[in-house]
Amino acid sequence: MNITTGKRKRAQKCIVYGVEGIGKTTFASHFPSPVFIDTEGSTDHLDVARTDKPTSWQMLISFVKEFATMPGFYRTLVIDTIDWAEQLCVEYICAKHNKSGIEDFGYGNGYVFVREEMGRFLNLLDEVINAGMNVVLTAHAQIRKFEQPDELGAYDRFELKLGKKTGSQTSPLIKEWADMVLFANYKNEIITTQTNKKKATNGKRLMYATHNPAWDAKNRHGLPDMMPFEYSQISHVIPDDVLPTAAAQELAQAANNEYAPEVMNATKKQIGEVTTTQPVTSPQEAVDTNKNETPLIETAIPKPLKDLMVKDGITLEQVQSVVIARGKYPAGTPFENYDPEFVNGWIIPFWPNIVEAIKKGN
Repeated sequence: MNITTGKRKRAQKCIVYGVEGIGKTTFASHFPSPVFIDTEGSTDHLDVARTDKPTSWQMLISFVKEFATMPGFYRTLVIDTIDWAEQLCVEYICAKHNKSGIEDFGYGNGYVFVREEMGRFLNLLDEVINAGMNVVLTAHAQIRKFEQPDELGAYDRFELKLGKKTGSQTSPLIKEWADMVLFANYKNEIITTQTNKKKATNGKRLMYATHNPAWDAKNRHGLPDMMPFEYSQISHVIPDDVLPTAAAQELAQAANNEYAPEVMNATKKQIGEVTTTQPVTSPQEAVDTNKNETPLIETAIPKPLKDLMVKDGITLEQVQSVVIARGKYPAGTPFENYDPEFVNGWIIPFWPNIVEAIKKGN
């Protein structure tokens, strides 16, 4: 047993949610050396580092895994927003179980699958924390009717815009995971005009760091109940020099040893992207190289799958080899003849398994 005492310095898990247009993305951009996974395209007006927009849950997972194995370059990972990411998760669960919607599972089973998948996602974000990077999840707010068991009557309150149905268990799980849940809103003031009419005016932008009957919020740093919605108010509790844990360093070294020798290049016919004939040393270099070439060639490959193939340096021929090896389609079947439900319900959901099978030679 290794018993330690005293405070331990580590990267922080922060949730920032609020009403539309209050500046959640701008607020997150002030965290130390941030990089954004922009799920809804809201960072175009900011000069920040960002990944490509994830078009599938598996693509989002692969982005997070890469940041967990490359500590030191960025200090903060921002997922903007987590409620849009949840929609990717729901689409993944439905496709995996061949359902048209989350309600089709019956008896709330669909929400259980989403909660379990989101729990695995949070565990993956913990690996990012161990790599020394802060994690910020931005989210929209929604107003929901709430009724306490020991009180008479119900009242409205602000909550994370996660799981619009009462059976959803995503929001409580994410709030428990976070070190800070900050709620941002405008301070509305009611004034009386000369004609004795009530009028609401928008005041300052404020954020709340402690629980209130009207909103969810918490923190583990003794922050004030109410503060101006400015990053400077919390900067003293956000570390920018946390070193990766020993386990994270070993994971990063293992990833470097695994991928460094590989030459990842795709051909025009196999992936629908025009590539150069010069070899590259990483999937990201292949993506950057392709952007400078001639326009894309239209193929039958759906964009979510094409994005995954480009990112991981996987060719269509390799994907088809796994499909054939698993007995899903006979050899010689053109990709155009693959059932779209098979592509969306088997290839994309089980993409990590396909990549692993390709590396092991099927």
